Amino acid sequence: MKYSAMLIAAMCLFFFSACSDNGAKAEELFETAQFEELQKNGEHALQLYTDIIARYPESKFAQKAKVRMAALGK
Repeated sequence: MKYSAMLIAAMCLFFFSACSDNGAKAEELFETAQFEELQKNGEHALQLYTDIIARYPESKFAQKAKVRMAALGK
C-alpha cells in the first residue's frame, strides 16, 4: 500500500512539474517573438507565435500569440 501511494505521489509530482515547464517554455517563446517584433522581424515572430499555438495550445500564451498574429495581419 505504501509503495502504491508513493508511486502515485511521484507520478503527480512529475505531471505537475512537466505542466509548469511547458508554461515556462511557452512564455520564453512568446517573449522571443515579442523581441523579434521589436527588431522588425515580423516573419520570425509569426513563426514563433505559430509554434506556440501548435506546441502549447492550452497555455495562456497561445491565446496571446493569436492576438499578436491578428495584430500583425495573419
